[in-house]
Amino acid sequence: MTISVPGADKTAQQKPRIARDFQEHLADLEARGLVVRVDRPINKDTELHPLARWQFQGAISEDKRRAFLFTNVTGSDGKTFDMPVVAGALAASPEIYALGMGVSLDEIGPSWLKAIGNPIPPVVVKDAACQEVVITGDALRQPGGGLAALPVPISTPGFDAAPYLTATVCITQDPETGVRNMGTYRGQLKATDRLGVRMASRLGGAGGYLHWLKYQKMKQPMPIAIVIGCAPVIFFTGPQKLAIDFDEMGVAGALMGEPVKTVKCITNDLQVPADSEIVIEGLIDSELLEPEGPFGESHGHVALEDYNMSMQVTAITMKKKPVFVSIISQVTPSESSVTKKVAYEPLFLEHLRGHLGVKGIKRVVMHEALTNVRPVIFLTFAQGTPKTEIWRGLHGAAMLQAQCGKIVIAVGEDIDPNNTDAVFWSLAYRTNLNEDLHLAPYKDAGHGPKSGPKKPDAALLIDATPKHPMPPFALPAREFMERAKDIWEELGLPQLNPQPPWYGYSLGDWSEVWDKWARDAVDGRWEETGKDTFARRKGGMKPETPVRAVKDKEK
Repeated sequence: MTISVPGADKTAQQKPRIARDFQEHLADLEARGLVVRVDRPINKDTELHPLARWQFQGAISEDKRRAFLFTNVTGSDGKTFDMPVVAGALAASPEIYALGMGVSLDEIGPSWLKAIGNPIPPVVVKDAACQEVVITGDALRQPGGGLAALPVPISTPGFDAAPYLTATVCITQDPETGVRNMGTYRGQLKATDRLGVRMASRLGGAGGYLHWLKYQKMKQPMPIAIVIGCAPVIFFTGPQKLAIDFDEMGVAGALMGEPVKTVKCITNDLQVPADSEIVIEGLIDSELLEPEGPFGESHGHVALEDYNMSMQVTAITMKKKPVFVSIISQVTPSESSVTKKVAYEPLFLEHLRGHLGVKGIKRVVMHEALTNVRPVIFLTFAQGTPKTEIWRGLHGAAMLQAQCGKIVIAVGEDIDPNNTDAVFWSLAYRTNLNEDLHLAPYKDAGHGPKSGPKKPDAALLIDATPKHPMPPFALPAREFMERAKDIWEELGLPQLNPQPPWYGYSLGDWSEVWDKWARDAVDGRWEETGKDTFARRKGGMKPETPVRAVKDKEK
């Protein structure tokens, strides 16, 4: 195993370009030292995903996560594959996602809003790299041919029923309006020329499912094209949950700054990105469904067998030397959750601040670890924000999308929502559950395991912001913690990873007198404070009587 770092020093400060295809993006990652190249044999069925997953399950910080490029891929049946496989190259970290967008991290949200508001329609070309190799007819059905010739990994070895396509851009078209939809749906290998495709049918689910319903009424199969490997900005549109009548290809063009080049499929009339690595064309039966699963899911449970769509493959086209792209999904954090988190958070913030006009909202953070971004949302509010605005924000975040906001918690701006220990502290000491908790009924259950009864859910809204001035946070002040950290490092002690709050700070309930006493204490003048308090001794009181309560009575 080697780590590729060519040109890292030169390119680190350059503004990233927007890759026009996946291999261009992969080259950009390698130039920045963001690729781990694995040249030893790796079994796609038992080793590939578990190895790449360790960077999410092994408490490795986001900035240390990398794309994994496997150049020597094998299968449990002894087969070897010439085609390399990559995982983590789209969104192993926010940095990798931003590189694919061609922007800095803080530009991700504005870039999406601008692109959605100013789409650039694609242009059609006749010749395309994705059709340099074309496999149709009997070649799809040969033993070991068709889908079996692709190095498709098993995502959750030990539980998944088959290898699965995960990094998909599934393209369908409304048979009535002609509007295209692009979604990220999983695909289970069933035969060399057949796939099981799962498109969410729940509220707020897949646009492709709505197209399927129309084909079902027409008693016709639904054409579909599944793209594996394309420019990141094209892939990123799939999970965005844009309006059903919105052509995501135009949004991708706006993100790219120029029209996406598309080409007509070989066996149907759908248009696909011309520079795709691999395209799987076919027809989905609109009448008969086929059992699909089990498959490890992002809600943290294995999805058991469901009846889902059955796709007959009519063609596989690809570049002469393609790269097979897979994403790490299932339990979060994952590549899939990063894709959602970095895009959803700024969109939710813009909805609350721009569309609803909520005052005092500073930040939206979607909890990622295990909960998969959507169910738990934290809102940060400025000190002194009116209670009415906090509650408008809580309700607004819970109701924007059907699958988002089961639990929404508002915190003060001194709390880092990424530190759930700090959130629990805020819940413990800044909420009166008689007043600061509201249960909003009839919330859609959203994405989750299907075991057990199916009932409407609710949204739990909690105001955990400070309601009045409070005493300081009880750690040494910042200057003393920073000085101690310098000494710690000087002594060569284990590396620190400070999680806020890591120093003491005022929360409003503090006086100049107490501030003076604290300064005197660190300067060694504590005896002066003792003289002051000795002179103010009083009798006839119960211990633990607050001094200011006595002062108030004396006024």
